[in-house]
Amino acid sequence: MNHIKRMGVLVVFFAGFSFIQDTELSKSIARGKDVYNDFCIVCHKPNGEGTEKIFPPLAKSDFLVKYREESIRSVKYGQKGKIKVNGIEYNGTMPLPGLTDEEIVDVMNYIMNSWGNKSDKIVTISEVKSLIK
Repeated sequence: MNHIKRMGVLVVFFAGFSFIQDTELSKSIARGKDVYNDFCIVCHKPNGEGTEKIFPPLAKSDFLVKYREESIRSVKYGQKGKIKVNGIEYNGTMPLPGLTDEEIVDVMNYIMNSWGNKSDKIVTISEVKSLIK
């Protein structure tokens, strides 16, 4: 009986933790949508589709999944040079957007959970702060 009681407590704890994490992610995504609309929408378009061979898509992007750290670093420091997204090569420049670390967290959580993208791991402030150029 004691073993069953402990298991119940653990289930409630993890369910509560999951709810808190989902709530934080939902809030971050909502803030990130505003950041996206202010800074990213012109090049990457309202639905994240980008412009083929000019601005890479964020929607259903294999690059976001395969290269999470590089994706976050691009938003933090800008990006220059060749990348391949969904089988198409892009060789352009994304200027430094000038976002705060908190805005980077939020916009990355929005991008990584929109337009067919789904990330199991929330982007955190410590993850963004740890990235160097």
